Amino acid sequence: MPELQLSTLSAVLPHLVSLVVECPEEPYDGNLRPGDVELRFHQRSVYDSAGLDVLIEVRSRWFASRAEDRDQRCERLRDAVVDAIGAHSVGVYLSLPVAGWAQNGQ
Repeated sequence: MPELQLSTLSAVLPHLVSLVVECPEEPYDGNLRPGDVELRFHQRSVYDSAGLDVLIEVRSRWFASRAEDRDQRCERLRDAVVDAIGAHSVGVYLSLPVAGWAQNGQ
């Protein structure tokens, strides 16, 4: 993927992900703090089998309000990423495990 697309993706993805996982239990106020969204970029290797230009995996805590429309949330994020970077094939995987989270101050 060209560097400009990666740069654009890294700039817009935290906000886009926050909008997609927003729910009454964890509302998004537009003010991202450290730990709210963690991004990791991996280059495709010769051993990868997927032919997608971009694969986005989102993990967020399970809440009923998130789970009831998770497919639509994936579609919204996919469409927003396509609009932002012009990639032709984008996949979004949203995992909503029952989980806890702790973080020290940064």
